[in-house]
Amino acid sequence: MRIARIAALLGALLPISAPAHAQEAEQLTLLRSHLQGQLTSIVEAYEGVAGVHVVDLTTGDRFAVRDQLVFPQASAIKVPILLELFRRAEADPDLLVKRIDLTDEVRTGGSGVLQVLTDGGSALSLEDYAIYMILHSDNTATNVLIDELGMDAINTLSTSLGAPSTRLQRKMIQPEESARGNENLSTPRDAATIMERIATCDLPMSEASCRRVLEILELPKGGPIRTPVPNSIPIAFKPGGITGVATVWAIVDVPDRPYVITVMSNYGGNGGAVIEAAQTAAYSYFSRLSGVTEYGTRVPLDVKRRIRGSGATP
Repeated sequence: MRIARIAALLGALLPISAPAHAQEAEQLTLLRSHLQGQLTSIVEAYEGVAGVHVVDLTTGDRFAVRDQLVFPQASAIKVPILLELFRRAEADPDLLVKRIDLTDEVRTGGSGVLQVLTDGGSALSLEDYAIYMILHSDNTATNVLIDELGMDAINTLSTSLGAPSTRLQRKMIQPEESARGNENLSTPRDAATIMERIATCDLPMSEASCRRVLEILELPKGGPIRTPVPNSIPIAFKPGGITGVATVWAIVDVPDRPYVITVMSNYGGNGGAVIEAAQTAAYSYFSRLSGVTEYGTRVPLDVKRRIRGSGATP
């Protein structure tokens, strides 16, 4: 009789401890579902058309809304150009330091600062042109790099990285080409795939070159992807915007919980609003997971890393 009572007691106690991990999984599922719902609401409420793709770089979880739609990219298409430059430099180390004269022949209007410099007054290295392209979204610098690298090579790289819908089809500031349908294109899914490979250095280049790409993309810039996130958190990103279009490709380095976010919109007015709203939702989610234990309490990151390194459960 006593053994039966003990067995019954143990049977009652076991479910209390056994479902701990199941409960944790259920709670995380609730959090994931909440983020997915937020992103869906943001995209559906936008007055134009929008799409978003978010990747948890810790778990591989993905959150997507209309992420296979093809959108014009504006200046966000400059990310594959940057990658092709550093990929090509693996076989030709002198490429990055090759200097091109800044003349009226190569000058382009639109965004950037190089357009106001004097004819023939400067000669920049291709790496410096790449910095101007990313930091100032300089169209002159971009077109110089396209001429040097070739559109076909840049598109071949995008396809090899798992982004076949990402196409560079014209140089910057060519409205006639845009009107003919020769637009620079991608999807939120494609862009997220490329940014994920940058974040993990899964690229056809050395780790040192990958790190340099990240450094250039992390150069401080403003915009709606930056606004909701504290300045102490690095964001490697490239935004793009033309009339009716707003895009961004980004890696947000939240401590212990980095993530990729790509947002694209067209047919709209204030595309920056949908980018900021999506980033606000994503950052809220990932910052909640930064440094947490399996029970959802937050501990100092150095403690968590030390315990994790010892093999114990934080």
